[in-house]
Amino acid sequence: MNSRISMVLAGLLLIGALIAGYWGLVLSRAPEPVAAPAAPVVSVENTVATVEDQTRQPVVVLVHDVPALIPLTAADLAVEKLRTVPAGSLTRLDQAIGRTPLRTLGAGTWLTEESFTGGGPLARMIRPDERALAVAVDEVIGAAGQLSPGDYVDVLLFLRQDTSNAEPSAQIVLPAMRLLSVGDQLGLANDGRPAVPPPATAEERAQAAQRRASARTVVLAVPEPLLSRLMLAAQAGVLRLAVRSAEEQLISRYWAGESDAPDKLESANRDLYQFTQLALTGPPKRVAAAGGQPGVRRGVEVIRGAQSAPQTP
Repeated sequence: MNSRISMVLAGLLLIGALIAGYWGLVLSRAPEPVAAPAAPVVSVENTVATVEDQTRQPVVVLVHDVPALIPLTAADLAVEKLRTVPAGSLTRLDQAIGRTPLRTLGAGTWLTEESFTGGGPLARMIRPDERALAVAVDEVIGAAGQLSPGDYVDVLLFLRQDTSNAEPSAQIVLPAMRLLSVGDQLGLANDGRPAVPPPATAEERAQAAQRRASARTVVLAVPEPLLSRLMLAAQAGVLRLAVRSAEEQLISRYWAGESDAPDKLESANRDLYQFTQLALTGPPKRVAAAGGQPGVRRGVEVIRGAQSAPQTP
């Protein structure tokens, strides 16, 4: 009897030991990790593209050639994002749709307000009462090639001694004239923006500076009443351009709308000598001699067709 009970108890204990061992084995296993949501893949290319897109700005450009005097439609335009936005360029399609360019524009041209206005760069740099007039220069006349658009210069005239000039003379015939261009380098338009896009690269800027130094013509903004004076001076003698100091703030006064052309004209007229035509006045009248032979009558010239003969009354 005891042996049977012992065997039953041993069996029960064995079964309990197996159950306990299995349960301990199950509990000892590490739990499987819960799958986390997939993180977005971040690449260097995507990051660079996002940063560049934030630094670029929209510009309205033409997708194909557009003839003059034809209103623009949405099919003619596109918006591109550029790192460097041209000055004055349009940024929205509604700023250009329906407007009419006054000249033929090529594909890829970015649109500005000047695309829809007439006149070239020089015409947009002067006021209605001014004229743009070119003057030939060399290294001496052009201040050793150091002139820049926007400078103010005095135009000096040197007259050599000849039959009409008793002695050599030098005088200022046009004071404080504004330089519009030096060679092919233009200054600012009336709206304060560059008349033409400035050089973009260092190489282009160096080439522009070299062309400016070797320029053979400059263009002056001349008040209309002084045009004939400058033409006479250019034909009468040797011109020189004297650069005025930037501390005079003449360019600032010009952008502020101030004009002292009448005062400059009156002052220049007072300083002119030995060249009456530059003063925009007639030649001096001859005064008859006070003394003369009494009793002598002057003859009267009678003209008959192509013949003339003096007649004494």
